[in-house]
Amino acid sequence: MRPADAEEPLATPRRPPFDPLSAPPDPAFADPGVRGAPIDSARLTTGALRSRFRDPPEWFPEPVRDDKFIVVPGEPRPAAVLVPLVVRADAITVLLTERTAHLMDHAGQISFPGGRLEGQDSDAAAAALRETEEEIGITPVHIEPVGFLSDCIVRSGYRISPLVAWLLPGFTLRAERTEVAEILELPLSRVLEASNYEARRRTFGGIECELLDLPFGRHRVWGATAGMLLNLRELILAGTA
Repeated sequence: MRPADAEEPLATPRRPPFDPLSAPPDPAFADPGVRGAPIDSARLTTGALRSRFRDPPEWFPEPVRDDKFIVVPGEPRPAAVLVPLVVRADAITVLLTERTAHLMDHAGQISFPGGRLEGQDSDAAAAALRETEEEIGITPVHIEPVGFLSDCIVRSGYRISPLVAWLLPGFTLRAERTEVAEILELPLSRVLEASNYEARRRTFGGIECELLDLPFGRHRVWGATAGMLLNLRELILAGTA
């Protein structure tokens, strides 16, 4: 789905501070011992995923905040996204969106539906559900929350709470054209397979860090969205040998 052409831009986009492809690849990531083991398909069933969130093992993907990475001063502002899972005939898939090119933050990037908490939101879950309906038209009656992943603090100064949820049969998609350029659906097994990612090394404020991104077609998942998907992978694999 593509947005209608706007007669004039709404704002000057705030482009990412760097192109992830400009960072050099990390050759060590080619080693399966570094990447991590594949996920057994038995762990990606509806029953297994519900059980994992209902009784999660001990796991430690806690957010790390370093003020050198944050471009907005002060305490992180609360935000939430929905990580929507769909049960299809042949596989479980995850829904993603491509943000329109005119947005102030993260223009053109692949993301989950969501945004900052507003005055009417009672909590992060309420914000994730409201933003999902506003951005892609799925109403709360067709959403079954499963559980939260670890919070993610991003450079723009937000603390994002990712709510994983099932999309129940009968939902319809309607892209909000001012925010969403395209709605995408990828197999969950693909986005959780570490061998599908590319690792790159980059230095921020004198601190070297690793960037992981997932190419697919003309798109590329990176940044906070890739981090949330890999946190979901870590939760699923936690406690295994």
